[in-house]
Order: sequence, then C-alpha cells, then structure tokens
Amino acid sequence: MTADFAILIPARYASTRYPGKPLAALRGVDGQPRSLIRRSWEAAVGVASADRVWVATDDQRIADAVRDFGGQVVMTPESCRNGTERCAAALDVLGDVAPIVVNLQGDAPLTPDFVVADLVRALAADPDAAMATPAVRCSDSLYRHLVTDQAAGRVGGTTVVFNAHHTALYFSKRVIPHVAPDRADAHAHVHLHLGVYAYRPAALADYAATPPSPLEELEGLEQLRFLETGRRIRVVPFDPIGWDCIELNNPEDVPAIEAILRERGIR
Repeated sequence: MTADFAILIPARYASTRYPGKPLAALRGVDGQPRSLIRRSWEAAVGVASADRVWVATDDQRIADAVRDFGGQVVMTPESCRNGTERCAAALDVLGDVAPIVVNLQGDAPLTPDFVVADLVRALAADPDAAMATPAVRCSDSLYRHLVTDQAAGRVGGTTVVFNAHHTALYFSKRVIPHVAPDRADAHAHVHLHLGVYAYRPAALADYAATPPSPLEELEGLEQLRFLETGRRIRVVPFDPIGWDCIELNNPEDVPAIEAILRERGIR
C-alpha cells in the first residue's frame, strides 16, 4: 500500500535555457498541441486525485493556463531559486496537505506513473532518508542521446551514481560515471536521474532554511544541497522502462519527446 501523499509541480516562466518552457506546445498522436504544464498535470493526476495536485508558480501566465484546463494553482514567491524551494514555499501557503510531498518537475512529462508510487513507498519505509528520487538505467538510445548532447555542449539530462545501499553519492549534468567509449555495454553503467522527488514536509522546511551549497550552484542541481549538508538521499533504481524518459531541457528535445508520445499512443 502506498502512503498518503500529495503532488506539487513547480513551474517558472523565466528558464535560462528555454524561456516560457511550461507553455511550450507538444503534439501527441492526435497532432493537437498541449502545453508542457498540461501534460505534466495529466501525468500527475494519473497517480493522484486531482484535488491532491497543485502547480506551484510565480507567473500569472502559467497560473492562467493551468486554471483554464481545470488544474489547481498555488502562487509562490519569485525569489524561489529552484523547484524544491518552490515546493517548500507552496507548503507555507497550503499547510499540512500530506505526510509525504512529491515534487514532479514540470519538464518530465514522460515519467511513468509507477515511479511516483515506488518513491513514496521507499521514503515511507526509510526514516533516515531526507528524500527519495529515481534513477533509470540507460537504454543504448538514451545513453547516446545524453552523450550526443554533452558533446554538443547541451545539457541533455542529469545522471546519478549511488552505492550498494541505494544512497546517492553524486548527481551531475555530465554523464557519470565515465565509461570507456569502446565498451559495448557503456549504457548499462549509467543511470538517468528523473526529475521527481518525494520528501517529508520537515525536510523541505530544513532545505529552505539552508543556504545554497557550492556544488549546487556550480552544477545548477538543487538536490546537491541535501548531499553537501550531509542529508541522505535514497535512490530508487529502475531498469530501462520501455521508452526513453527524455526531459524537455532544450528546444531541440521537442521532436524526440513528441516521437515518444506518438509511439505510446498519447494524445
């Protein structure tokens, strides 16, 4: 049984790499455009009831778009530096909504529903963890997508390494660990980190009260604040899941995501 949880989808308009990204249109199998934030909302309500899902934003354009398709919005300050801080700010407004809060980042519409349920179960069973987050072993095609983006100077996704106890060691926007390029099984040693986090509200409050850490600022990865301050992150590993969970990080990612939507028969 999955513990009680709520989902927050942090969304901001002023992305450095892709301004206005939450409102970017993605076409599925029917050819009709649906915004990234709407697809993220639909993914969230696939695993939680709609009254337990909120989009957390500071932008009125995003808020209006969410309300137009019937979603719930919680307004948060412009000063939030990342999605985790925005989730903490959302709880300041919403109060005690659930014992576990899931941050489903708004640029990962291909996240499978079972990932969220497994994260919640893992965190509920691990009282020493500050949060839980997923790592998907790369398929050959996903690995090539990451390596190609890295060679072109683009950030194609975040990778993670973890120990035998499923405790995170490091996250990076580089492809880690380095694997000799002549290895035919290179992809099997690399795990893509999906932009989903499950936290307890107290861990979120502690995070928001802690200044940004040096590695967090260098990599631009919010979760490194947990690691640098000695908080344990539980990694929940998954084998390749049948489709590449490409995140929308750059405009160049749109065709690849739309192709997967069509392949999976998603409108």
